[in-house]
Amino acid sequence: MRAGSDVAAQPKRILYVTLSAGFKHESIPASITALREIARQSGKLEVVQTEDVSLLSAAGLRNFDAVIFFTTGELPISDAQKRDLLAFVRGGKGFGGVHSATDTFYKWPEYGELIGAYFQNHPWTQDVSVRVTDPSSLLVAHLAPSFRIRDEIYQVRDFKGDRLHVLLSLDTSSVDMRANGVNPGATEFPLAWTQRYGTGRVFYSALGHFDSTWTDPGIRRMMLQAMLWLTGQDR
Repeated sequence: MRAGSDVAAQPKRILYVTLSAGFKHESIPASITALREIARQSGKLEVVQTEDVSLLSAAGLRNFDAVIFFTTGELPISDAQKRDLLAFVRGGKGFGGVHSATDTFYKWPEYGELIGAYFQNHPWTQDVSVRVTDPSSLLVAHLAPSFRIRDEIYQVRDFKGDRLHVLLSLDTSSVDMRANGVNPGATEFPLAWTQRYGTGRVFYSALGHFDSTWTDPGIRRMMLQAMLWLTGQDR
């Protein structure tokens, strides 16, 4: 009985992949520090950061309960590794992405299905108001009904809105809708969402461009709840 209790008490392990094959964000070190601190303070999580994408394989992923990307570009992984990552999530594990994780793997359509959308551009980099679209969600309830933050705000394309559960969206009254790059007629700018993928779980947040995002108490709490949810510890 004691041995079983010890196993159950082991922190869930998250592989945090921060390799940039395109633009490299200056806030990546701050994000690493934040996620490690959040995990350690929770007592329920362990975050292992890496730029070694060889770990994205059936053998490497066997040691983890979830994967989170803060990445860009076409990461150098094989077709077999791609299949392994999708099977990992479909089989009941978690996949998360922050900020430029949607600016990744444009040439791999199944990745777009997994994360839910692709980055198109960022019309605004400023203080904005963000609406909590689902205040009943444990991931963002503490941020309801809205909050302000300074960040680089993404507009996405190929948004899989028919199956994604949107948690946060831009309050468009807080920005200039005539800014360069804004799609004509666009009214919705989702900034965080979840979805089920097979028996696994997916979470994405477009926030994270600045160091200040990673020290924001509300965002840190959202990331805690997201990591617990991704590893099946939300209840």
